[in-house]
Amino acid sequence: MINEFSLILAIGTCITAIVWFLKYFKLLFLCRCFFDKICNASYFIIHKKSFFIKKVMNFFLDFLEMCASIFPMLLFVFIIRSFIFEPFQIPSGSMMPTLLVGDFILVKKFSYGIKNPITQNTLMSTGHPKRGDVVVFKYPLNTKLNYIKRVIGLPGDKIVYNTFTKHVSIYPNCASVDSSCVMLPITYTNVHFSKFVQVFRVDSNREIHSSFSQIFSSKYFGNGIRLIQSIESLDGVNHNILTTTIPTCQQLRNIYHEDDHHNDGVLCEWYVPQGEYFMMGDNRDNSSDSRYWGCVAEKNIIGQAIIIWMSFEKQENQWPTGLRLGHIGFIH
Repeated sequence: MINEFSLILAIGTCITAIVWFLKYFKLLFLCRCFFDKICNASYFIIHKKSFFIKKVMNFFLDFLEMCASIFPMLLFVFIIRSFIFEPFQIPSGSMMPTLLVGDFILVKKFSYGIKNPITQNTLMSTGHPKRGDVVVFKYPLNTKLNYIKRVIGLPGDKIVYNTFTKHVSIYPNCASVDSSCVMLPITYTNVHFSKFVQVFRVDSNREIHSSFSQIFSSKYFGNGIRLIQSIESLDGVNHNILTTTIPTCQQLRNIYHEDDHHNDGVLCEWYVPQGEYFMMGDNRDNSSDSRYWGCVAEKNIIGQAIIIWMSFEKQENQWPTGLRLGHIGFIH
């Protein structure tokens, strides 16, 4: 799996590094003097193309000088982006209310290991994802796409999801049906109407689209569904989640991922293989996650999302209309 942008950045850094060393050892200056001497020779003086040749060579050497000057900046960006922090933008509402459309986040690349920036092979392990971490990873069905979700299940876990109550049950170290499993304590508190509304519209092709809006009055919220917000306490990590007000177990139970799970109409369960993780979005009824396409291999995890450094007020596929300074901060 090749990271194309990192490959381009690495090639650019290497090329400018070579030019920088040429400049450092005065070789570019010697080249300029050499070409000036040739162009001033008697043969070129009487030749009509001497001026053009000199101009082209000066332009080329000026370009090399510029490449040498940007090498330190490229090297700095390459190191920071490849091994320390990488910026990402949130394009959808699957992680609401934790992350909103228009949020710009920083991902800590070394949270779970130092990786080769081009091949993404782990060079040195520094830890493993923990339950409740918000992580960015390569979408298993198309590794060119980056997804962001919350880690719900660890390797060996049994995950049970109630499609009616929208509650998760986790049985750690329960890798098989015959294992004796003890459920992890998970609580749901402070259940209330959120400030978010899911609005639906039908286009000219009779296709249904939805978007999310914030409301500032409890009396009117248009032609949409007001979402329910609650606090999920997951292995000591507290975070807000959103669910719809209308239970959708019959609609959802037949489209969840079928590998290594079964459902009885309300309860769906999965077993997390070794070396993989079960991901879910905080916007539980509006998230494409491990319930639909399976678990995520640890090798495909890019890093842990740690902070929102900028937040714009915007809708999907639209231009920003303002700033959300109050939403900037650490991600929990």
